[in-house]
Amino acid sequence: MCRNIIFFLLLIALAGTTACSKAQSISAKKILIIYLSRTNNTKAVAQIIQKQVGGDLVALELVNPYPEDYRAIVAQVVRENESGFLPPLKTKIDNMSSYDLVFVGFSTWGMQLPPPMKSFLKQYDLSGKTVIPFNTNAGYGIGSTFQTVKEFCPNSTVLDGFTIKGGIERDGILFVMEGEKGKQAETEIQTWLKKLKLIK
Repeated sequence: MCRNIIFFLLLIALAGTTACSKAQSISAKKILIIYLSRTNNTKAVAQIIQKQVGGDLVALELVNPYPEDYRAIVAQVVRENESGFLPPLKTKIDNMSSYDLVFVGFSTWGMQLPPPMKSFLKQYDLSGKTVIPFNTNAGYGIGSTFQTVKEFCPNSTVLDGFTIKGGIERDGILFVMEGEKGKQAETEIQTWLKKLKLIK
């Protein structure tokens, strides 16, 4: 009887140790949250993610910024997508090898991954890392964006991404991640991160 009790207590102790080590392994991971944001909606999502999981928050910037005019940027992005042009990045990540988890955030541009994010994924070797995409869009969804992330990261573990409707720049609706919409985003992001087992 005594032996059975000791065995049972040992099992409980081992289970607790395993749970602790899992929690520690997640918190011990070095996290990068890199995002491309034109109207600050994706930036707001990135900031909510950082609030939940910690990590380094980095905005993706270009050597030659896109024009402010909406029609001009749309035309330029169409040309870049057709030609396969990858715009050079001003943003530099010197210690990429030190990161374990890399969140990549962007809006849907022409139903595709924005060229600057393609530049980032092409420039940096994310092999062996966990890559987690997140997206804002004007109501038409993610298009081919998440699939393109997987294609650019063939040697990474790409987890299920997060997407939420943001502004509609074409209609003059820009930043919307505030008030009730901001609270909604925070709740949905928490649910997503829990599903990925990145928070409790």
